[in-house]
Amino acid sequence: QVQLVESGGGLVQPGGSLRLSCAASGIIFSIYNMGWYRQAPGKQRELVAVVTRDGTTNYADFVKGRFTISRDNAKNTVYLQMNGLKPEDTAVYYCNAHWPYYSRNYWGQGTQVIVSS
Repeated sequence: QVQLVESGGGLVQPGGSLRLSCAASGIIFSIYNMGWYRQAPGKQRELVAVVTRDGTTNYADFVKGRFTISRDNAKNTVYLQMNGLKPEDTAVYYCNAHWPYYSRNYWGQGTQVIVSS
């Protein structure tokens, strides 16, 4: 059984911070590229950030300088530290595990982030 479980979402005021976590099980975590995606109501799912199995990070332009993705292979967990949150960051955030060989993908159930005063 492969399972990705997100946590840490919630309601936060503009300018605030949240730390999302994604705990993985059922995969050899260290060989997977891990990413965070988000989907706002009425919009398509979009890439937020990715950290490869080698530790290389990449970010969407709209979160550069505000969000930080990291991974802890000992805990089979990937994190997304979100600072300076804006109302337009409101979305359901999804954890993704991607194995480049055979394009294997797994998804979490999503955690909701609402940025509002």
